[in-house]
Amino acid sequence: MPHITIKMLKGRTEEQKRIASEKLASALVEAIGCNPTHVSVSVEDFTPEEWQEQYKKEVAENEYLVLEPDYDPKELLK
Repeated sequence: MPHITIKMLKGRTEEQKRIASEKLASALVEAIGCNPTHVSVSVEDFTPEEWQEQYKKEVAENEYLVLEPDYDPKELLK
């Protein structure tokens, strides 16, 4: 523990996901001083249509959200 969950639109390669995961894990270790061997990362891919419901649950209605995005998820459907 800690665990990072990345939710993103489909289309990234496994290499891109691996690099992003490693960089986020490294930044977390640096920021909070946790043991690097305790960090885990998962990546979930979504279509723009699937993201609409995820956004509602994970962003719009998430009382624990620390960093808010500045976009309308409906823009992804265009």
